[in-house]
Amino acid sequence: MVMMISKVEIRSGAYYDSVILMQLQRELAALPDVIDAGVVMGTEANKNILSQNDMLSPEGEAAGPEDLLIVVQAPSEKVALDALRQVDELLTRRRQGADHEYRPKSIETAAEMAPDARWALISVPGRYAADVTRTVLNLEKNVFLYSDNVTLEDEIAVKQEAREKGLMVMGPDCGTAIVNGVGLGFANQVRRGPIGLVAASGTGLQAVSVRIHQLGSGITHALGTGGRDLSDAVEAITAFQGLDLLRRDPDTQVIVLISKPPSATVAEKLLQAARLSGKPVVVDFIGYASPSRRVENVFFATSFDETAEMAIKLASASSEVAPSKEVDSSAFASAQRYLRGLFSGGTLAYETLLILQAYIPGVYSNVPLKEELRLPDALVSQEHTIVDLGEDEFTVGRLHPMMDNDLRIRRLEQEASDPEVAVLLLDVVLGHGAHPDPASELAPAIQSAFETASKAGRHLEMVAVVVGTDEDPQGLDAQISQLEAAGAKVWTSNEAAARYVGRLIQTLSPESEIPTHTPVDLSVLKDPLSAINVGVESFAESLSAQDASVIHVDWRPPAGGNQELMSILERMKGL
Repeated sequence: MVMMISKVEIRSGAYYDSVILMQLQRELAALPDVIDAGVVMGTEANKNILSQNDMLSPEGEAAGPEDLLIVVQAPSEKVALDALRQVDELLTRRRQGADHEYRPKSIETAAEMAPDARWALISVPGRYAADVTRTVLNLEKNVFLYSDNVTLEDEIAVKQEAREKGLMVMGPDCGTAIVNGVGLGFANQVRRGPIGLVAASGTGLQAVSVRIHQLGSGITHALGTGGRDLSDAVEAITAFQGLDLLRRDPDTQVIVLISKPPSATVAEKLLQAARLSGKPVVVDFIGYASPSRRVENVFFATSFDETAEMAIKLASASSEVAPSKEVDSSAFASAQRYLRGLFSGGTLAYETLLILQAYIPGVYSNVPLKEELRLPDALVSQEHTIVDLGEDEFTVGRLHPMMDNDLRIRRLEQEASDPEVAVLLLDVVLGHGAHPDPASELAPAIQSAFETASKAGRHLEMVAVVVGTDEDPQGLDAQISQLEAAGAKVWTSNEAAARYVGRLIQTLSPESEIPTHTPVDLSVLKDPLSAINVGVESFAESLSAQDASVIHVDWRPPAGGNQELMSILERMKGL
């Protein structure tokens, strides 16, 4: 059995980025006769890892988070001590092999040296990252924030500050991005092309962008957001900014949105913004139950490969996929916001409920999609409501509503009297066995509903879906003419009618308002990339290798990482 001796060296306040520490550890472990080596900052997490590998002695346990902890295991004390004596030489050798350009000690100096730099890459330890980000934002730089272990409160604060300034913070914990052909962080080399990405998943962004490249297309820009961006707390601040930038970018023909499971509320608002973008948008929200495969110009995918394939197909389409025509909600009173649908066809009601999921947060019904949205009393609507009047509760001792319009006529008047109702939706099903002339009874009821609302100073939108053919005994054209003459907007497609109603109601729903922000200047994507790098040195080397302009800051924790001294220095800045 080989005897093993561990020797420890602790260097207080000696900060190095994680890449340098990794390289130093490998070089020490590769020295002759050295069994193993550990080179880490003395955080509790790092010491736990050393302990699990039987490399943490009581002496090493004393190291603090601002201390450089070096452990060497060797068969003799002499070998271990000789290895420790080579630490400075190894660090110096690495420095001599690096670029000898002047490296500023402060971010402010770097900004003076590179006045055209629009970006800063930040990869310092998480406990310092928010303060470094604030410094960069005060210098009007956009941020690629690779650092992890940033508190949620700090993430929200720096993103809100950036939004107010018209700047973007990608991250924290943002591993990858591509800006104007230059990869940031862990980025693949992909060709330029017509597809832009916004992603709350770093490896998801890489998987889709690589697949797009493999299939022969390319990327305009790929913007990371950080994994928490689409949470209820952060509210997709960066995702909205990224979507808006790509919407305004003339070179981006198709937009892709990727996220690990998002907040349902945030996803709904982001999808609404996507529908209004004017461009095809492919969405891969992992674990998100999309209401359909397509909602106007928004297409839902279920895998990274499908996302890439769908985006390429849309980018190569000869005609632009645009959202449906805008709706006009200006005539409604301020209190009007709700939809009431009165259906005779149960499956038509069910399809309408499914479609409306993409537009309206919750629709009550006597045949609900979710049990919590079941009407306590089917005779009384609440908020948004779709009622299937053909259900058993309405047909006991009464003809089916396809044959008898009496119940629906009474309910139309009831709904029209509600001051919060804006839109009434009903189906008219033709064919053998149905009412011989349903429009002759429904048209006067529609006119009466308009009169009721008008007397109260309100506007109503009446939408009717007519299901039938020109050979049905009722006569399709004759039925449509009567309904239109009464003031209804008539559709022969249930899906089209439901989507129209959904868009209209959405404009009246304050809970679905898209967050506003100061737009990020599009030139941050279009200008040649110039950046300041604070943290991991290899990120600066990567930018240089891609012919981007970069200045690496020789950053060290302020006050040697002493929290008390840092607080004093921060207060002194404000004097």
